[in-house]
Amino acid sequence: MTDAVPAKGQLIAGRVLSGLVILFLLFDAGLKLASPETAIKYSPPGLGWPLDVGTMYLLGILLLIPTLLYIWPRTAILGAILITGYLGGAIATHVRIGSPLFSHSLFGVYLGVMLWGGLWLRDPRVRALIPLRTGADQ
Repeated sequence: MTDAVPAKGQLIAGRVLSGLVILFLLFDAGLKLASPETAIKYSPPGLGWPLDVGTMYLLGILLLIPTLLYIWPRTAILGAILITGYLGGAIATHVRIGSPLFSHSLFGVYLGVMLWGGLWLRDPRVRALIPLRTGADQ
């Protein structure tokens, strides 16, 4: 594993990508915790699980904890893994109910790519685990 520090531009890009994901996830978790009735009102119909205050609180907590882990550099990889699981559940739910593909079903994929891309750009441990190769490297 390498301890190489990322280039300044790479670090900034990683922080921006991660920051955008963090802001969205904190907003989503915060809405579910602070105003579960609003989250219920704007949830798509037919999700297949209860749209009640208790469920919104549970989803809010299940999203807030890994997001906080992702924010802290020492636990960012664990947070990213847990958020990926959460996003996988959201993707599966949207596919199951037939939500529009590019705007709803794949939204979790877009977030996941930004989540891991930001972490890859700012954390040398992730780059060591997931090396991207160019044609010249092969």
